[in-house]
Amino acid sequence: MTRIMIVEDDAYLCEEMIQTFQRKGYQTSGISSFAAVEREVLDSHPDLVVLDVNLPGKSGYELCKWLKARASFPILILTARDTLSDELTALGLGADDFLTKPCHPARLIARAERLLQTYGKVKHVIQAGSLSLDTSTYQLIWQNTERILPETEGKILRLLMQQHPQLVSKEEIFMEVWGTDIFVDENILQVNMTRLRKDLAEIGLVQAVKTVRGKGYLLEVDE
Repeated sequence: MTRIMIVEDDAYLCEEMIQTFQRKGYQTSGISSFAAVEREVLDSHPDLVVLDVNLPGKSGYELCKWLKARASFPILILTARDTLSDELTALGLGADDFLTKPCHPARLIARAERLLQTYGKVKHVIQAGSLSLDTSTYQLIWQNTERILPETEGKILRLLMQQHPQLVSKEEIFMEVWGTDIFVDENILQVNMTRLRKDLAEIGLVQAVKTVRGKGYLLEVDE
């Protein structure tokens, strides 16, 4: 799974970005301590680093230069500084892209994925416990057993896995799969859920999708 490290000292913003990337299926974490930020970033073996400039102690510019001298992953600078000189400084120190905040989540994801593609680090496989799903082909893998899901079932399972172990509402599934939660026949969802459960059962995952009456569905798989 693609690993993303967020280096941001604003705890609220850091958590917001972590959740944004996790919803897209990326394994994402933030710095736990800025006392040894350089080593923590390297030890996490990230595929991408999202880096703020204004940090406790060492500046993001210094950290960017230090990391680029020792690693080959892309660095995306995300900062409230918005002058041309700031951008040129970041790029001159080896940053691969530069965004000013506040930044729309969709723009952040798009820029991050472009960098991952450029570095050849994009992986389409997401995981929930011991269950893996290739989101480009909807190939399901569990305990060395594989199965290709139809597109609709694949989209439903992808959403359940991305939010695992949290509950996913019916409205969220309607929006993800059919692009609207208005005028969608709930029977369509129930039919596809039945089919998905059958496909999961055939590879040994019996009762992996749980119904929470009146609320939605959640995925239960072994770690």
